[in-house]
Amino acid sequence: MTTTYTVDDPVKGRIEYSDRKRYLWMSSLFMPLFPMLGIALYYLFDSQWMLVLPLVFSYCVIPVLDYVIGSDTDNPPEEIVPQLDEDRYYRILTWLTVPMHFIVLIGIAWFVGTQDLTLWSVLALAITAGSYSGLGINTAHELGHKKPAFERLLAKVVLAVPAYGHFCIEHNRGHHKDVATPEDPASSRMGESIYKFVLREIPGAFRRGWDVEKERLSRQGRSVWSVHNDILQSYAISAVLQGGLIIAFGWIMVPFLAIHNFWAWYQLTSANYIEHYGLLRAREASGRYERCQPYHSWNANYIFSNIVLFHLERHSDHHANPTRRYQSLRNFEGLPELPNGYYGMYVLAYIPWLWYKVMDKRLLELPHINGDLGKVNIDPDRREEILRRYGKGQGEALAV
Repeated sequence: MTTTYTVDDPVKGRIEYSDRKRYLWMSSLFMPLFPMLGIALYYLFDSQWMLVLPLVFSYCVIPVLDYVIGSDTDNPPEEIVPQLDEDRYYRILTWLTVPMHFIVLIGIAWFVGTQDLTLWSVLALAITAGSYSGLGINTAHELGHKKPAFERLLAKVVLAVPAYGHFCIEHNRGHHKDVATPEDPASSRMGESIYKFVLREIPGAFRRGWDVEKERLSRQGRSVWSVHNDILQSYAISAVLQGGLIIAFGWIMVPFLAIHNFWAWYQLTSANYIEHYGLLRAREASGRYERCQPYHSWNANYIFSNIVLFHLERHSDHHANPTRRYQSLRNFEGLPELPNGYYGMYVLAYIPWLWYKVMDKRLLELPHINGDLGKVNIDPDRREEILRRYGKGQGEALAV
C-alpha cells in the first residue's frame, strides 16, 4: 500500500508525492542481520567457506547491484518534506535497527565461542561482524543528528557495539565544523592513501571528540571524568557488552573483538575517505572558511547501497543540511559524483594506485575546481609531486 502525501500550495496548486522507495527502506533494517546467513549456510552445507559469503556480498555483489540497478535522482517536493519528516514509519526503522546490531554481534560471538573453527574462519567472522557493526555507526550517524533526546540516546547505545562512543560528539561538533579543510582529520586529501589517512583519522577523531566533550562539561562546571560525559556513557555499555562476551566465551573473544572493533572503525574511515577526498572550502577575507556547500562532499545516488545505508550517499545535502532526515535528502545538479556506491568505492580505495587513477582526474574536472590546484585539499607530503603532474604552470601561484 502506497502512502501519498498531499499539500495545497497557494502558488503551485495541489502537490502530491509518493516515496517509491518507502518499503525498500526496510532493507536498512535487515541488512545488519545478513551475517547470520553465512552461519545458516554453514550449518546447511557443513562448510566454513560459507562464512565468508556476507563479505563477498558486501564488497563484490553490492557494487555490481549498484551498477546494474542504477541511480535514482528523484527528490521529494520541498512543500511535502515537513509531512515526510513527520511520518514515524521512517524513524521507527532507524530505532529498530539498533537492537539488530547487538543481536548480530552476540550471535556471531556465540558461534565463534562454541564451534570448532579454523583461525581463518574466526578472522573472517571477526571482519564480517566488524563490517556490519560499522553499519551501526551509520545508524548512529542518522540518529545522532536529530533533535529528539530519545534518538540521540539510541545513537549513544548503538555506538557501544563497535566501542566507538565518541563518534556523534566528534562528528557533529567537529567534523561538520571543519569538513573539507586541512584542519579536519576526517577529510581526506588528494594524494593521501587510505592507509595513511587511517593513521590520521582514527586518533585525530578520538582526540577531537574528547576535547569537544571536555569543553562542553567544563562550561557546565563538571569534570570530564563524570557520569555526565556522553562518551564515557557509551563506553560503559561497550565494557559491559564486550566484557560479558569475554566472560561467556573465553579468550578467543579478545582477538575476535579487537579485530571486530577495528574493522568497524575502518568502515567509518573508509566512508570518510571517499566522502570528501580532495575537496576544499575556500578561505574568506575574514580568515574563516566559507560555509559548507553541497559541492564540498562527494555524492552518489545508487539505489541499492543507498537504501541499505539510510541515504548516507546523498552526502552533499547532508552536510549542507545536517538535521534533514534521510528520506528527505536531495540530489542536486553539478555535484561531485562517485562512479559507484560506497561499497564499490571502498574496494577502489583499498587499491591506492587505482583510486588515484580514477578519482584524481575526476576531482580536478569538477566545475568549481576546473584544474585549479589552489582549490584542492592536497596531502602536503605529495604536494610537489602532484604539482609537477597536474600543475601546468601553477607553481608560483600556489607558492604565493
